[in-house]
Amino acid sequence: MIPKVRKAVFPAAGLGTRFLPATKAQPKEMLPLVDKPLIQYGVEEAIHSGIQNIIIVTGRGKTAIEDHFDVAFELEHALEAKGKKELLKIVRDVSDMIDVSYVRQKEALGLGHAVHRAKELVGNEPFAVVLSDDVIDSEIPCIRQLLDVYEFYGASVVALMEVPGDAISSYGAVDAEPVSHNSGKDRLFRIRNMVEKPKPSEAPSNLAIIGRYVLTPEVFESIESIEPGSGGEIQLTDALKHLLRNRPIYGYRFEGTRYDAGDKLGFLKATVEFALHRHDLGAPFREYLKQLKL
Repeated sequence: MIPKVRKAVFPAAGLGTRFLPATKAQPKEMLPLVDKPLIQYGVEEAIHSGIQNIIIVTGRGKTAIEDHFDVAFELEHALEAKGKKELLKIVRDVSDMIDVSYVRQKEALGLGHAVHRAKELVGNEPFAVVLSDDVIDSEIPCIRQLLDVYEFYGASVVALMEVPGDAISSYGAVDAEPVSHNSGKDRLFRIRNMVEKPKPSEAPSNLAIIGRYVLTPEVFESIESIEPGSGGEIQLTDALKHLLRNRPIYGYRFEGTRYDAGDKLGFLKATVEFALHRHDLGAPFREYLKQLKL
């Protein structure tokens, strides 16, 4: 029987240098996309995928994340006293939504290292990894799409998307063969190899790995077995290449739209599009945009 995925790991110890000075005193994961912090979108995606246990890998200066998912007695009391029931519900829903644990990554030594910091809390079971920089808008949550593949094959699965032209050099690219799945042949791939940030001329395909993974626990041994890669960091892609020697890994070209909210332009695009989707903001915001002299 294939073990159930019950836990999701959120690496959140990075310095967020691309958003300085905004991230000098607050975590980039807490930057608001309309009115919700980035990390909350990922947490809600995990919950809607059937995962209740969240492990957040934090670092120095990240206490705002812990405070956000904790109970805020003074705020709740003030809202209750003023009869602001709708706001009180929003605040309580955040602290009630998950069972959350925290582990520290004392130095930002790479994504592979961050995932490994969660080893004791994950234990010997499969788990998901969510990078909150990648905000994904989809009808079926992206993690749920990956879990459906994992539950069928019992193997690790990474989310893939097609990337145009030279942009592939910013991602991990895969060499992969299509696999027939659910009567379709263009979404599921069995991975043969992966290359971290290849030159465009050397990329094995235009399929890039983005920030959603479902991993089997053997990945921890692979992380322990590899040497530091680019930038002197322990790269998760290198660990997955090591795992690939002994275990199959699948890639799934997910259905939905991904926003790179770790990039200023991507963050602005996501803010505009998420605001337009809102029933309370969409119409007036659309009218405002039409008035702009662009």
